[in-house]
Amino acid sequence: MPDLSQAQVDADAADLQRFGYVQELLRDMGGFSSFAISFSVISILTGIPQFFGYGLKFGGPLQMTAGWWLVALFTLTVAVAMAELASAYPTAGALYHWSSFLGGKRLGWFTACFNTVGQFAILAGIDYGLAVFIVSAVGWVGRPLVMIPLYAGLLFSHAILNHVGIGVVSLLNRLSAWYHIAVVVLILGALAFAGFVQPISFLATSHVAEGFRPGYGFLVGLLLAQWTLTGYDASAHVSEETRNPRTTAPWGIFLAVIVSMIFGSILLCAVTLSIPNLDAAIGYGDGAFTQIVTLRLGTRLGGGVTILIAGAMWLCGLASMTSASRMVYAFSRDGGLPLAKKWARISPKHRTPSNAIWALAALALVLVVSVDLYSAVVSVATVALYISYGLPIAARLYSRVRGRKDERGPWHLGRFSSLNAVIALCWIVFITIVFVLPPNEIAGKALGIAFVLLLLTWWFVARKHFAGPQIKFVQGDPP
Repeated sequence: MPDLSQAQVDADAADLQRFGYVQELLRDMGGFSSFAISFSVISILTGIPQFFGYGLKFGGPLQMTAGWWLVALFTLTVAVAMAELASAYPTAGALYHWSSFLGGKRLGWFTACFNTVGQFAILAGIDYGLAVFIVSAVGWVGRPLVMIPLYAGLLFSHAILNHVGIGVVSLLNRLSAWYHIAVVVLILGALAFAGFVQPISFLATSHVAEGFRPGYGFLVGLLLAQWTLTGYDASAHVSEETRNPRTTAPWGIFLAVIVSMIFGSILLCAVTLSIPNLDAAIGYGDGAFTQIVTLRLGTRLGGGVTILIAGAMWLCGLASMTSASRMVYAFSRDGGLPLAKKWARISPKHRTPSNAIWALAALALVLVVSVDLYSAVVSVATVALYISYGLPIAARLYSRVRGRKDERGPWHLGRFSSLNAVIALCWIVFITIVFVLPPNEIAGKALGIAFVLLLLTWWFVARKHFAGPQIKFVQGDPP
């Protein structure tokens, strides 16, 4: 009897060859693993605890309800547009390849650069945020010499596991998905048993940050939800390691966002209704989430929950390293980065992009000198990633307006696809503007400088030497 699993792998490898690439990475991930890696990078137990105090300051409880669902629904339009592209172009290059196929190598190069910057910044933000979280939890605040070794250790743990192989990481990501859900259910059950201290109407309470107008402050506070609901492109980045990726990858993206939306909303509402005093909670700053949970559950149970949340953050960082390293590998495979051959090298033993993994860890460690501006780093990560999300969506929409053919996979919205893409692009433009305004204007300056440097690099170097992806497939019928 034929091995159906191997037959699928062979079919996927043949499909990949249509895009000009041979199968180098180990194709060992199934549907749940694809969902799990995006769900783990989103990680509601990372974004929400890290930025809960930020959301309270800029919007109050209303930010946790209306703000969350405003961001979630518009984010879903972006995720669906990306899921369609993942179904049409199932490669490790993901967004970079999508832009290249639809808009040419120049657009692909800029997409890859923004995605690489965003992936790198999100990895640094997650692991540094975890280091801060641990230091605060164990009472080491005020000991700066502890931070760098701890941060380095977290990066090393993620790098070594990603180096060992996708099998180990895939197993941990599957565990991560169930782990996140179980910890959220535990927190909800414990808070409900302890009893909520606020009525439902408290969720409609707003708070105006000092020096900010009510509407503007609320918009700034949307960073809580948008930072959390980021990174779901991970399912697309591991397409070359996923079986039947034309169907599996888009469902991974879509379901990761849907599940995160629902569980994230419930978690936010439960913790918000457990706030004894709003002004005091806002005063807790970055530690607001854990302080509230500890006040309601007691030191022992609250401390246990804190440890579990730290575990979720660690798993989030692991998945983020996987996604980021695949982007670096794919871009380098086509000569898009300096020393490209080095970063595109695959470990013969583990069949992972080992050099790309360790390069990311080293660069993230260097970034520690800038981590005092944490919300700005988060803004850079969020905006850079969403720009890279928007470019291939825009390229596909423009291609359709011009009447050009583009590949359509089995996962698509049909006649509603273009309308959804327009809504997604409008949202991306909106958050790109909002998240680089005060108090995160440093992020705007950093992105502005980065864009100028990218333009100069493209004009003087990349346009002369970068060949782009080796497109060898025949375009399909237009949708």
